[in-house]
Amino acid sequence: MGTAVVPGTDEYLYFLARAFTGMLDALGDLDEDTINARPPVRGANSPFAIVHHCVEVADYWIGHVVAGRPTSRNRAAEFSATGGLDDLRRQVADVQRRLAADLAGADLAGSPKNPPAGDYEGPEHALTSAGVLLHVLEELAQHHGQVQLTCDLLERERA
Repeated sequence: MGTAVVPGTDEYLYFLARAFTGMLDALGDLDEDTINARPPVRGANSPFAIVHHCVEVADYWIGHVVAGRPTSRNRAAEFSATGGLDDLRRQVADVQRRLAADLAGADLAGSPKNPPAGDYEGPEHALTSAGVLLHVLEELAQHHGQVQLTCDLLERERA
């Protein structure tokens, strides 16, 4: 393998913010009932639950795994979470502040402070802290698209 390329913290946080902003914007025209509705697709999640899950993903992988903050994450409960758009905006703003603090001075080329257990959902092999950041960006990018499609399905169903 070659030399690791580590993004600058501000640049990385910019792309996370773009993903979160895109998700929140997709929910902008939905009422609270629709934000918490699941489209008629087996195994689908509500837009609220998907965005809430993304907040928890970023908080766990960056805050706990990279920075070493304690966690009480309940991944299964993330998919039944409900609330309004203002709740999500607060969650996103709060996690963005925590992540900026977590990444200040972090050794991204080094090992994470709390590597996840081998059976935890995520990449199949050990990652550097920079690799963990890429995993979070991967997850947020995927879920950004999922939120957009979910909102489209719900709007079509309501029409």
